[in-house]
Amino acid sequence: MPQSSVQKSATEPWLTRRREPFTYLLTLGMLGSALLFGVLLFAYLMRKGSTDWHDVVLPRIFWASTAIMIISSFSLHAANRALRHERFLHYRILLGITLLLGLCFVVMQVWGWKSMIDTGVKLNKDLAGAFIYLLSGVHLIHIAGGLVALLMLWAEALRRTSYVDTFVYVVNPPTRLKIRLITLYWHFVDALWLAVFLFLLYHHQK
Repeated sequence: MPQSSVQKSATEPWLTRRREPFTYLLTLGMLGSALLFGVLLFAYLMRKGSTDWHDVVLPRIFWASTAIMIISSFSLHAANRALRHERFLHYRILLGITLLLGLCFVVMQVWGWKSMIDTGVKLNKDLAGAFIYLLSGVHLIHIAGGLVALLMLWAEALRRTSYVDTFVYVVNPPTRLKIRLITLYWHFVDALWLAVFLFLLYHHQK
């Protein structure tokens, strides 16, 4: 890009500045998701004072699933670092570990739901429990999208076993953009769950 174009872009207002379209769309999507969860948490606070509200203790497995989710962000960060240093085998392994941790998170969340059901917390009877099911369920949908993207990325990495093929693949700008967007999204859903978990923990352990 010519220097004059770069300077013009830097001086343009933030709202009208030209951006990479896929990054912009993902940013809008994440803002929309954050707004959705903000509305759900606000509704939670509004209904918490109602007469039919009974606090529910969060399943212990949610602690483990939260730790798994945080570790998965570190493993994905390590995968990106390995890729930058052209350690392609480490990149494949760490990407696979991230995918496995994400699947473990899903299993643990479902396990948590089962433990809630076993203790009598019903979706149609306990208002507090219904919010827990709703918040964790909507987040699980976000996780499912991230897992599909990670699976596709991992499959592409496994198809390229030679150093040359992998190097050509990762230096391709669309590939680098794809990896960056998937990484950004995964960190986002990690932070999103951490915020929801801490919110629920604060309001259900009092």
